[in-house]
Amino acid sequence: MAFDTKLLNIIACPICKSKLHYAKDSNELICKVDRIAYAINEDIPVMLEGEARQLSSEEIEQYK
Repeated sequence: MAFDTKLLNIIACPICKSKLHYAKDSNELICKVDRIAYAINEDIPVMLEGEARQLSSEEIEQYK
């Protein structure tokens, strides 16, 4: 089963409340504002700040 992208219409970054973007290649939800990625484990987004991964400048550029 794949991540349901319809979920993107109702969830937001728990830190800044901005829209999230789905990165299919890494199976993560990306917050461009905070420059972090939330993992998706077994089709469930892990929306915890402490579990988020900091994105590099290069990674941020690819999502613009």
